Amino acid sequence: MNNKENLQYFECSSMRGLYNEMKGWQEKHQKRLLSTDIQQDGELFTCIALTNPSEVIIVNGSGVRRNAKGAMVRDNLLYVQIATRDNIG
Repeated sequence: MNNKENLQYFECSSMRGLYNEMKGWQEKHQKRLLSTDIQQDGELFTCIALTNPSEVIIVNGSGVRRNAKGAMVRDNLLYVQIATRDNIG
């Protein structure tokens, strides 16, 4: 998959089938769907989805260096640390 494209399209004749298509895609590609828009188009159920782009990787902050601007980077990828109750302090 192109690292810079995060738009996906799914279609199926039933909602259950659409779910299975999307679930199978996630399992195969190991990517999250950030946003989905499901519509009925004629006889088909369709979905346009945005995935988590590969340039942004969620980490816990360990083992990642910071650049001069304070951003966490490794191998020219930007890493994002998510604030949780456990790591705010």
